[in-house]
Amino acid sequence: MSTSTLPTRWEPIAHALLRIVAGLIFLEHGTQKFLGFPAGDMAGMGRAFNNMGAYAGVVEIAAGLLIALGLFTRPAAFIASGTMAVAYWLAHAPQNFFPVNNGGDAAILYCFVFLYLVAAGAGPWSLDSRRRADDAAAPIARD
Repeated sequence: MSTSTLPTRWEPIAHALLRIVAGLIFLEHGTQKFLGFPAGDMAGMGRAFNNMGAYAGVVEIAAGLLIALGLFTRPAAFIASGTMAVAYWLAHAPQNFFPVNNGGDAAILYCFVFLYLVAAGAGPWSLDSRRRADDAAAPIARD
């Protein structure tokens, strides 16, 4: 087996795993804000609906679930990417120039992973790919 085919062979699987894992961990950030689970520094932050944490929590739950399922992945990832860019520039960047020092490294990674998903789409193992297959197989109605 040639090693040049190895990346091509594993790329769809890596794409799907990146989408699923990023979506699930993003969802976890939202549940932490609203449900306090898992317990952590951000627990309960989204309960007061008068702050940006509430908006971020809603996006993290909704977009995280959609991205993990691979349903409406491009629009969900676009919104999530923008939310993380705003979170970085408003909450993290003013604290310190360096992302590792201001706690914004995760926001930057999410922003660019989701931007990649906007460009690349959901990939395999997604409800989007299932919907496309169903649309292609459906007969065209004629009057």
